[in-house]
Amino acid sequence: MTTEAIQKASEILGSQANLARVCSVSPAMVHQWLRGIRPIAAERCPTIERATSGAVRCEDIRPDVDWAYLRATDCDIKPGAANAWPAPHPEREAA
Repeated sequence: MTTEAIQKASEILGSQANLARVCSVSPAMVHQWLRGIRPIAAERCPTIERATSGAVRCEDIRPDVDWAYLRATDCDIKPGAANAWPAPHPEREAA
């Protein structure tokens, strides 16, 4: 995670409080992300990317995640979702 990406997102959205609202977390959590105290969950990255109209990309926030793979699959990343990572596709497994 880069704190610069989180800072940029909060500036684009107008404040840390607005970023917190968009991500459904407390402003204290955003503060912890900015200080590097707590890592941002990968599941939050697509929300931030959408909220900033792509100005802050998932890759900027969590470069340790293989976003290219996730973007190439039919994955739907949602916070706390059991299906947070791609499910096997029968047509892909048959090949």
